[in-house]
Amino acid sequence: MANSKTSYPMLAIKPTIDDQVDIKSPDQADIQDAFQEAITSLELYDALDSLEELDESALLGLVATPQNLIPLAEREPVTLADMLEGLTCLATMGVVEVTEIVEAIHREILLRPLGRLNKRSLNKWQRGITARIYDRVRKTAKFVGSNLANGLHLYHTIVNQNTTQPLPRRLKPLVNVLNGVMGDHLVNHDNPLATPMVLYNSQGEIPNEALSGRLIVLCHGLCMSHLSWHPSDPEGLGKKIERSISGTTVLYLDYNSGQRISINGRDLSYLLKNVLDNHPNITQIDLIGHSMGGLVARSALFYGKAQGFDWVNQVGNLMTLGSPHHGASLERIGNFVQEIIAKLPFAGSLATLGNLRSAGIIDLRHGSVRDEDWKPLDTRSVLPQDFRHPARLPLHVRSYLIAATLVEGHYDSKATSLLGDGLVNIASALGEDSDAHTLMVPEQHKAIFYGVSHYNLLYNHRVHQQIIQWLIANGQDLLDPPVNISCIHSYPNELSVVI
Repeated sequence: MANSKTSYPMLAIKPTIDDQVDIKSPDQADIQDAFQEAITSLELYDALDSLEELDESALLGLVATPQNLIPLAEREPVTLADMLEGLTCLATMGVVEVTEIVEAIHREILLRPLGRLNKRSLNKWQRGITARIYDRVRKTAKFVGSNLANGLHLYHTIVNQNTTQPLPRRLKPLVNVLNGVMGDHLVNHDNPLATPMVLYNSQGEIPNEALSGRLIVLCHGLCMSHLSWHPSDPEGLGKKIERSISGTTVLYLDYNSGQRISINGRDLSYLLKNVLDNHPNITQIDLIGHSMGGLVARSALFYGKAQGFDWVNQVGNLMTLGSPHHGASLERIGNFVQEIIAKLPFAGSLATLGNLRSAGIIDLRHGSVRDEDWKPLDTRSVLPQDFRHPARLPLHVRSYLIAATLVEGHYDSKATSLLGDGLVNIASALGEDSDAHTLMVPEQHKAIFYGVSHYNLLYNHRVHQQIIQWLIANGQDLLDPPVNISCIHSYPNELSVVI
């Protein structure tokens, strides 16, 4: 199966003659070279010691410069043929995963009562007949699944000759959920169901016309897609923005929400770089993200700035709707339950079921938007909240944070704040924390909407009204700030947003 749809930017590193190791006996010249290298190293350390402040974004920029990057491969949306082939591969992967869990439970039930659940006994188990039977089941499932997938691919290529039939809209939500729940597994197994990162217009097409003026990109959340914004609906946010602000183009981002947020952030950064390179008449870029989409937008800004991409300088506004900047309670609860189960006798193997959830969901535990929050770990986890790396907002970008709560009235209680919109509490959505992770956003750029759920932030009229008001102001409120610069509170029984 072709995996061009799931390829990601990477460093183009080519070995040179200088990289080859030439083993020789040391002579006087070698000793002099080594001495000179040591002197140079000492000078380097002296220079580092003299630095009063180290800009970490500059160091991140040294990791890969634009000249060293392989351009993004051409990516096509998931087709109907991809879905059929991908579901076959997914069923195979499910059988393999379930077999491994059953084997783990079987192994624990046999060995734990005998006190032999140790490394030595586990090594013997792998060489035993029972382990061979389980291995044979896995190999058979992979063999059958691979041949079925290849057969479907050949059928659509040779017999049907229609491998580009678009995926019906009624099936798109299924693909969205699969990507959100296990999107990184789909990528790792080269499953054609893995959604590539694509920008669509309101007609659901990849725009071919020249773009100019102000560009606004809407980023969806976990288990959603570009269709979640209802782009063709006159009452959708995108259509309202285009009617209210002339010279504005709204594009809708589609991506695999089950991948690491930092991977999607990097991918979005490269995508926007390509957009600006191909459409130099774009004068401003605004990013609006719902839930995880807001974190992906933040990650893109962080890595775009680190790489020195010009598109970051064109960004005027960043708006997030119910984004878990400091984590989502549901993922924390799920991780806590998984840890408890792992400690229970004869049930610890069931904890591996928690590893089936996507890396994107795991990143939501503390709102991790950087590679450093997960790359140092051997497991599919993230660093604890106190050790995650901050991702500061660019100073030139005007940031606006929206939170929601299911409570319809303004009750000053911890319960109201913790309840939030049902998935994200108010403090997390507003980027408020007690340490260096606090997002320094002006109070008048924060808003709390009462009587609104997490999902309804996409469609609520009051939310749309406030977003458009901020977009129209485009930073003028900072030049002439109001007398009362407090957080905005919007209630369901009001006709307009008030302060």
